[in-house]
Amino acid sequence: MSARPVVFAFTGASGAPYGVRLLEQLATRKVPVSLIMSSHGLRLLQTETRIRDLGGLRTQVGAAAFDKYVTVFDDADRGAAPASGSSQSRAMVVCPCSMGTLSAIAHGTSRSLVERAADVALKERRKLILVPRETPLSAVHLENMLKVTHAGAIVMPAAPGFYHRPTRIDQLVDFMVARILDHLDVPHDLVKRWGSKK
Repeated sequence: MSARPVVFAFTGASGAPYGVRLLEQLATRKVPVSLIMSSHGLRLLQTETRIRDLGGLRTQVGAAAFDKYVTVFDDADRGAAPASGSSQSRAMVVCPCSMGTLSAIAHGTSRSLVERAADVALKERRKLILVPRETPLSAVHLENMLKVTHAGAIVMPAAPGFYHRPTRIDQLVDFMVARILDHLDVPHDLVKRWGSKK
């Protein structure tokens, strides 16, 4: 099971730091990743971080870990491995997940590799974690979240808690990344757990 990759999609919702940190954690923890970045996801990365392109993302994650554990797929290539149920994966995460992507997943339109890979995760009954970051939420957004939840996805809004008394932005990011890693069954020590004395 551990050799199966996590399909990791990065789309155009605000929240690039969550995606970058999650990719860092997966790669440094030796989890194989099939990375799909939408064009809007790349633009968001440039807007919200100092990362300009995939080369910059590779540098941020760490070149050695990126080269060994991350395989990049073109979002326009709907014939790539993540588009097929016969290509095994352990789970899929869309982080951050735009409302457009969530809508496409909810309605099964699969116009891109990101959307098709999510469709595959649902039909194959694999874990699908969607991390939207939007506010306020319209009735359409909420209905789509309920629809994907009924279909088997986990909707995990980027809404960090404060009971650990964060004093820095990176602690808020780590809170969310830790929750995602928990759902992927990836061990970590990013945050103090509720009730823990350590």
